[in-house]
Amino acid sequence: MRIFDPHIHMTSRTTDDYEAMYAAGVRAVVEPSFWLGQPRTSPTTFLDYFDSLLGWEPFRAAQYGIAHHCTLALNPKEANDPRCLPVLDELPRYLVKDQVVAVGEIGYDSMTPAEDAALAAQLQLAAEHELPALVHTPHRDKLAGLRRTVDVVRESALSPDRVLLDHLNETTVKEAKDSGCWLGFSVYPDTKMDEERMVAILRAHGPERVLVNSAADWGRSDPLKTRKVADLMLAEGFTEDDVDRVLWRNPVAFYGLSGRLNLRVDTTDTTHEGNSILRGGE
Repeated sequence: MRIFDPHIHMTSRTTDDYEAMYAAGVRAVVEPSFWLGQPRTSPTTFLDYFDSLLGWEPFRAAQYGIAHHCTLALNPKEANDPRCLPVLDELPRYLVKDQVVAVGEIGYDSMTPAEDAALAAQLQLAAEHELPALVHTPHRDKLAGLRRTVDVVRESALSPDRVLLDHLNETTVKEAKDSGCWLGFSVYPDTKMDEERMVAILRAHGPERVLVNSAADWGRSDPLKTRKVADLMLAEGFTEDDVDRVLWRNPVAFYGLSGRLNLRVDTTDTTHEGNSILRGGE
C-alpha cells in the first residue's frame, strides 16, 4: 500500500513519526505552512519558517524514504495581525521554488474582513504563479464559512478545479463537491473527522476528487490516520484500487497541477548545510 498524506505539519513531529509513517506505507507528504501556536512577532519569522520547509524538512523526510513538498502562504489566523501582512509582499519570491506545490493554507479562521482580503490576494498569487491553492475552511460555523470561501474562489482568477477545500465534514461535503473544487478531509483522534465518518462519506459521495489527510501537528493528532482510514476502507468493502485512488492518486493529481511534484527521494545527502539528524554519534 502506498500513501500520500496531503496535509501534515512534520515540523511539529519527531523522527519516530517519520519511521512509523514509512512503515505504514507513507511515501509522500505535503506540509502546508500554518500557525505555530503562538503569534509571530515579525515577517522575518515567517521567512525563516518558509526556508525550513524548503530545506531542512525535505532533507529530514528523505532520510526516512519520504518525499516532502510544501505549500506556502500567510495563514488565515495571522492574516488578522497587521505585523504579519508584509509577508504577502515576500511570498512571490518563495512561490517560484521547486518544492512549493500550492499556495496554502489560505482561507478563513474567524471570517473577518482582513481574512477576506488575504484570501483574495493569495488566490490571485496562485493564479499568477500557475499554482493550485489549499484552502482552510473554518472550524466554526462551517457551512457559512464554506459558502463564503466558494464565493471568493468564484470571484478569483483561479479555477475551482485548482482549489482544494480542506477540513470538510458531513455538513459541507455536498456543497463543496458541487462547487467543482477538490475535497479535503482531516482525520483526527478527537475532533474534525474520524475513520468511521470518513468511510461513510466516501460511501455516500464516492472517491472522486477526495483527499484524506492527518493534518498532524503540535496538538493531539495522529500521523498514521491516513493508514487507519485505508485499513477501514478495505474492511468495509472498498477495493484496493479505491484506496490507492483516495490515498495516492488523488493527491498526486491535485498537487501535480503545480507541474513541480517530484516523488523521487534522494537519500544521498547525509547532511543539510552541515547538520545531520543524528545526535551524539555523528
